[in-house]
Amino acid sequence: MQARTSEQEQIVETVRRFVDREVMPSAAAFEHSDTYPTPLVERMKELGLFGATIPSEYGGLGLDVTTYAMVVEELSRGWMSLSGVLNTHMMLAFVLKTFGTPEQRERYLPAMARGEHRGALCLTEPHAGSDVQRIRSTAVRRGDHYVVNGSKMFITNAETATLFNTAVKTDPAADPPYRGISLLIVEKGPGIAVTRKLDKLGYKGIETCEVLFEECAVPSANLIGAKEGEGFKQVLAGLEVGRVNIAARAVGVSRAALAAALRYSQQRQTFGKPICEHQAVQLKLADMATKIEAAALLTYSAAAKKDRGERCDLEAGMAKLFASETCQEVTLEAMRIFGGYGYVSEFPVERYYRDAPLMLIGEGTNEIQRTIIARQLIERNRL
Repeated sequence: MQARTSEQEQIVETVRRFVDREVMPSAAAFEHSDTYPTPLVERMKELGLFGATIPSEYGGLGLDVTTYAMVVEELSRGWMSLSGVLNTHMMLAFVLKTFGTPEQRERYLPAMARGEHRGALCLTEPHAGSDVQRIRSTAVRRGDHYVVNGSKMFITNAETATLFNTAVKTDPAADPPYRGISLLIVEKGPGIAVTRKLDKLGYKGIETCEVLFEECAVPSANLIGAKEGEGFKQVLAGLEVGRVNIAARAVGVSRAALAAALRYSQQRQTFGKPICEHQAVQLKLADMATKIEAAALLTYSAAAKKDRGERCDLEAGMAKLFASETCQEVTLEAMRIFGGYGYVSEFPVERYYRDAPLMLIGEGTNEIQRTIIARQLIERNRL
C-alpha cells in the first residue's frame, strides 16, 4: 500500500475528527434504540461525504475509490451503520458516472452530491439473492415510460432514499437471463410502497426494508445508459465498489475492536499483572493485528485497481472475503479478552460483534465470493 497523499491525509483526518468528537460519543444511544442518526447524517452532508466520489464538475469531492475506502474505514471505526448510509448512494453515483447518459448525470449527480437526492439499491428479491439473473421484477415499455412491478427485499436506506437504483427484467424471455436485465432510476413517488422494516441482529439505526413496486410509472429517460439489457453488467460494476466498501467497513470495525481490546488488556489485572502480559492474550492480540493489516492491504489493492479502471471482481471479492472473515474473528477475540464485560452493552465490543456478520453477507455472501474468485482464477490462468 502506497503512502497516503497530503490530500488523502487531510480528508481522512477531517473524518477522523468527526468520528472521535461526534460519532463515538453518540453511537451507542442511536444504536441501542435503533434510531436513525439524523444529526450525524446532516453533518455528513455538511462534510460533503454524499458527494465523495462524484466528480467535482457535478459538485462532488471527486475522490478516488481508494480515498473513499479510507473514509469508510474511519466511519466504521466509529459506527459501522454510518457507512451504510453512503454505500448504496455511492454505488448509484458510480453507475451514473460510468454508464449514465449526459442528461442523467446532469439531472441527478449535483443533487446527490448535496445529499438532496439519496440513493438506494433495489436488487435482491424475496426468492432471488445471490442468483441475480432470477429476479422477477418487470418493467414493461408503454410509450415514453416503463411500468414497473415487483418486490425487493433487504433494501438499505429504503425510507430515506429518494432514488431507487432498480434492477428489472425488460425482457423476461431473454436467454441467457442476464441479457434481459436493465437498471432504472426510480424516483420515490406513486406506485412505490416501503412496507415492513426488518428487525436485525446488528446494523441498527439504518433502515432495511421490503419495497413493493405496483404499476409504478418510470420515464424511459431513466433507463440507465438508455439501452435495455445492460443492467447486469452495470450492477456487477457497481457491486465492485460496494464490495470495497464492505471490506473497508470490516477493516474499520476490526481496528475499533483491536483498539478496545488493547486498552482493556492494559487496564484489567489478573494474578497480579495486566492481562496483556499473559501470553494467551498476547497471542490473540498479535493474530488480530496481523490479520487486520493483511485485510487492509487487500482492500486498498482492490480499490487501487478500480481507480485504474480495471476489472477487479477477483480482487474486490478477495478483499471482501478476507476482511469480513477477519472482522468476525477479531470481534469475537476482542469479546473474549473483555470476558464478561464484552457481553454487556456498557462497552462497544458487543456491538462490533453484532455488526460483523453483516459483512459476511452484504454485497454477495462469502460463499459467492469464493465462487467468483475461483472462476476468475481459472479464467485468468486458462491453459
